[in-house]
Amino acid sequence: MNAKPKRRSISENGDGGPELGLATSIANGDDLGPVVRLAFEAGKSELILNQLRNIVKKKEAEIEELCKLHYEDFILAVDELRGILNDTYQLKSMLSGENSQLQEVASSLLMKVDEILEMYSVKKNVSDAIRTLNVCIQVLTLCLKCNQQIKDCRFHPALKMVDLIEKEYLQGVPLKALRKVIEKQIPEVRLHIEKKVCGEFNDWLVYIRDKARDIAQMAIRQAASARQRDEEMRDKQRDYEEQSNSGLNEFVYALDTEQMEDDSLVEFDLTPLYRAYHIHTCLGKEDLFRKQYNKERLAQLNLDLQISQAQPFLESHQNFFAQIAGFFIVEDRVLRTVVGFLSESQLESMWDTALQNIASVLEDQFCHMDTASHLLLIKDFVTLIAMALRRYGYKVGPLLDVLDNSRDKYHELLLNDCRKQMTEILASDTFEKVVIRKENEYDANILSFHLQVSDVMPLFPYVAPFSSSVPEACRIVRSFIKDSVSYLKHGGQINFYDTVKKYVDKLLVDVLNEALLKAIQSGSLGDSQVMQIAANTAALERACEYFLSQIAHLCSIPLRLVERPHSSLTAKTSLKLTQVVAYNSLLILVKSKVDELMVLMSKINWMPDEEPDNENEYIDEVLIYLNTLLSTAQQILSLDALYKIASGILDHISHSIVTAFLSENVKKFNLNAIVGIDNDVKMLESFADDQFQNSGLIDLKEGGSLRDYLVEARQLVNLLLSHQPDNFMNPEIREKHYGALDHKKVCIICEKYKDSPDTLFGSLSNKNAKQSARKKSMDMLKKRLKELN
Repeated sequence: MNAKPKRRSISENGDGGPELGLATSIANGDDLGPVVRLAFEAGKSELILNQLRNIVKKKEAEIEELCKLHYEDFILAVDELRGILNDTYQLKSMLSGENSQLQEVASSLLMKVDEILEMYSVKKNVSDAIRTLNVCIQVLTLCLKCNQQIKDCRFHPALKMVDLIEKEYLQGVPLKALRKVIEKQIPEVRLHIEKKVCGEFNDWLVYIRDKARDIAQMAIRQAASARQRDEEMRDKQRDYEEQSNSGLNEFVYALDTEQMEDDSLVEFDLTPLYRAYHIHTCLGKEDLFRKQYNKERLAQLNLDLQISQAQPFLESHQNFFAQIAGFFIVEDRVLRTVVGFLSESQLESMWDTALQNIASVLEDQFCHMDTASHLLLIKDFVTLIAMALRRYGYKVGPLLDVLDNSRDKYHELLLNDCRKQMTEILASDTFEKVVIRKENEYDANILSFHLQVSDVMPLFPYVAPFSSSVPEACRIVRSFIKDSVSYLKHGGQINFYDTVKKYVDKLLVDVLNEALLKAIQSGSLGDSQVMQIAANTAALERACEYFLSQIAHLCSIPLRLVERPHSSLTAKTSLKLTQVVAYNSLLILVKSKVDELMVLMSKINWMPDEEPDNENEYIDEVLIYLNTLLSTAQQILSLDALYKIASGILDHISHSIVTAFLSENVKKFNLNAIVGIDNDVKMLESFADDQFQNSGLIDLKEGGSLRDYLVEARQLVNLLLSHQPDNFMNPEIREKHYGALDHKKVCIICEKYKDSPDTLFGSLSNKNAKQSARKKSMDMLKKRLKELN
């Protein structure tokens, strides 16, 4: 049964032809479809059917042969199969029964299993849904927190939350749609935060530019307070040194804590900048933000460096400089508080550029200024700006150099103002002594300038030795000193005492002294006014010591340093020379007046018949004028000046008397005329002695008697009255009694001398021996003088 039929070969069949191929295909189990289709298509269907029938017949024969061959085995096999078939039926019935029972028992269980499986599926789905929802809830919770933080402007935590969602939660979101929504929103959230921060930063830029001026003003107030404290400390130190030098060592330093304040920082808000920089750092855009900041701030600086054309620089300079100073104070705070944001070299470069611009603006504005007070106002404010910026580490040397370079321009304007004031006060001065009626006037006009001649308070009303222009001039000089110190004391120089002294010297010499000289040389003043100017000049010379002490005080220099030899103002020399000019001008005026009076001398009778008993009339006029003049001079001038004027006048009168003898109008004179001139000289000598005794000139250590200045006229009169005039040729006698006479002048005068009047009776009456001897002596003198000449 188990033997499989073997495939037959062609040789086994014994037949040939087409049947062989078809039988072989059938034996091999090949598909006969193509062969049959080919036969039908070829129209040989009957042939293929016949062949198939033949093959069937052959197979039937083979089966029959095979059955015959294994018949018994086949019968046994069939019997066994029948037994098996019965067993199978029994088994089938048993299985069917068991199956029925099993179906009855398991049907309810299967329903339970189905329910359990369904519940397990639901449970899994619910667990997956819960897990998905938990993840989504966590992500959405973070998103809500992020939105709230953005709403509360807490941008840095919001960015941290966005980074957390993106890096740790986003890929774990099971819902693809939600994940895509979140992925799309994350860049938008970051962009929104960046825009919000940039908006706040832009608002801060506007705020900080508006605030810059207030920031600078606060820093300037602090600098002014510090400067005031420094000045007070220097004043205390100077007072201490002066008291130490004077032996008073009770001066004690005390720390004034009430004036101390914590002014190290000026408060202003940089929070938006910090936030914007931090947010951009978190976004990885710190370089981009730094460039934007630099661009915006540089644009603001360029705007700040532009001068307002709507108003004068004098009115806008404080806003201009304060805006720039506030800008750099903010930049310094940014540099020190935002690490790595700004570089020192970058800030220094910006400051150098701004400094050059400021210096250029100052130089240009100073060149066009024509008022010293305006220049001082701007300089003082710029100095405070420089002091405030120096405290923040900025180099302000070039700025102070500009101010220092403008000091000549400032002092030139100041000198011009003082020149106008000096001209006005001298023009309005009547050059009469000031009458002080009250003690406060005495303090204001005399004591305050150290013009007092005594430390004892005088009785009022008090007549000062100078006119009203002196205290006014002192006030002008004092104001000049204050203005000069105000300009110089907060500049680049530390010790500016010598500089102030130089400019004060320039004021006294080029302005005050020149104004006095111009007034003296104007020719419009009388002798009393010129006297008063000389007295004023002497008072101003004394005031120079006060000016020097005032300079030292304002420059915080101890007085002992300015009281040293050769430390006085050089203007004292110029004022002394001006006094000399005043005295010379006064002498010119007086001599001119004396010359007008001495003209009357030519009208006297030079050949009188008798000796006159009294002086000539002209000498009375001269003495009246001299008495008036010297009385006035005694009230105005010092003794030295009085002596100089009196001696000069008397010397001039003496010379005028001699000159009268030499005049061409005097052709001849006689002895009687000489007697009259002798009376005139005696009157002058008496006047000179009275003045010398009564005016206090006798107390002078230097200079002789005023009579000595009439010596030329006296010696000439004595010579002409001498009984032996030829003794003039004796060197010893001449040196002793006629040393002031010039032999040439004596020769001319002696030629005019006639020993008797030109009348008949006069010639007959002069024949005594005495007259004859004088005549012979005179003739001898004339002869010898002619030989000498």
